[in-house]
Amino acid sequence: MRRRSVAAVLAAASLVLGLAACGSSDDDSSASSSSDTLKVGVSPVPHAEILKYVSDNLAAAEGLKLEIVEFNDYIQPNVALQEKQLDANYFQHIPYLEEEVASKGYKFTALKPVHIEPLGVYSKKVKTLAEVPSGGVVGIPNDPSNSGRALSLLAKNGLLTLKDGVGVKATEKDIVANPKNLEFKALEAAQLPRSLEDTAISVINGNYAIETGLKPATDSLALESGEDNPYANLVVVRTGDEGDARVVKLEKLLHSAEVKKFIEDKYQGSVLAAF
Repeated sequence: MRRRSVAAVLAAASLVLGLAACGSSDDDSSASSSSDTLKVGVSPVPHAEILKYVSDNLAAAEGLKLEIVEFNDYIQPNVALQEKQLDANYFQHIPYLEEEVASKGYKFTALKPVHIEPLGVYSKKVKTLAEVPSGGVVGIPNDPSNSGRALSLLAKNGLLTLKDGVGVKATEKDIVANPKNLEFKALEAAQLPRSLEDTAISVINGNYAIETGLKPATDSLALESGEDNPYANLVVVRTGDEGDARVVKLEKLLHSAEVKKFIEDKYQGSVLAAF
């Protein structure tokens, strides 16, 4: 009986070690090593829609298989890429990526610009920026790259004045004139469409505006220009994976004439092709 117990223990130990070895191997491998499918994390709109168009209409001819994973925030897609739960993500622009890399040490590489989602000013309370009341509450994104971008847009439309030269890197400390004594309320970007019930105006990222039924080209009180816009969204991979054959195929398709036409036809100026 004792001899069997020892044997059982040894067998169990061998099994545990075997499983641990398998687990170690899995941990050391990327999401791409176990599948021919490219797993891409995206925001639902327009990124998932653009990738679905590629998957449904163009990918098969290139021998590319896509798995599209949707995220409803700007934090988790980079976490998942870092942890090798994804092969790539497609949701962010260069200024945001640079902040993430600086604060979290990610070793990521950005590929070529795909599209621009113009930041817009929206309201349920006023029909023009001139009607924004004194002391009005203004919702802006709370991440630094988009908050500076929002303040810059408001300055370009005459609601405030910023220090010379700060541009899209502006913070509230850089406001030198605020003639309407506007009160700024910084919120997570995804929450801004819902803030319209409580603000005079809110500055909303294009993807979240579209996702909630707003049409940037027609519903915004002010909209960023696409010309020389540094906020183009693009595919991001772990550094070293940019030569992955699947990534190369995806990049080719995302920058095709077919995708450009899809963006133009579907979004009617609310999303702009950046190539």
